[in-house]
Amino acid sequence: MKVLVIGANGKTGRIIVELLGKSAHQVRAMIRHEEQAPALEKLGAETVVADLEKDVSHALEGCDAVIFAAGSGSHTGPDKTIAVDQEGAIRSMEIAETLGVNRYIMLSSLRSNEPEKGPEKIQHYLLAKKKADDHLRSTRLNYTIVRPGRLSDDVGTGKVNLAERLEFQPDPIPRADVAQTLVTCLDVSNTQHKSFDLLSGETPIEEALKRL
Repeated sequence: MKVLVIGANGKTGRIIVELLGKSAHQVRAMIRHEEQAPALEKLGAETVVADLEKDVSHALEGCDAVIFAAGSGSHTGPDKTIAVDQEGAIRSMEIAETLGVNRYIMLSSLRSNEPEKGPEKIQHYLLAKKKADDHLRSTRLNYTIVRPGRLSDDVGTGKVNLAERLEFQPDPIPRADVAQTLVTCLDVSNTQHKSFDLLSGETPIEEALKRL
């Protein structure tokens, strides 16, 4: 399967690219600047330059799946969040449908399904993610929506707690475990057309996904 990683140069995106580079899948890393290419190519990726706020059709051509791990970042305002996390994501879904890219895995956020229950300072972000997630469910795409809690740069444990809905907990989940969950979804058919919350836990990732 040829997988396009949108947001490949981000912290989580790089881990996803590295995991895919070591897998049986082919990986294409979507980047905004050519100078980002060498580092990702060393991880086993083919690279393509594209801007999520514009037409990214050329990036999706020839791909079988998309993992969306892009984000406007915490340093940007609501306008940028809407442009990238909401409208950019939706545009990529529409292009995927047009080009026949069937599989679409979305890195979302805990409480994106109920933004009003999230911290006030990030409610605009959660609402943008909710609109993107809702649009994805309305498409013909074979989707999986993964909603992790707060991310950390800690070493991954390979073990998680996931369910359609989980109660909030303050402890973060390592990006490595989130990335591994997203990549594993490609090969676990039980994750298709499902959305779930993701936190650190005691169950090996593949086993947890098969229990969904």
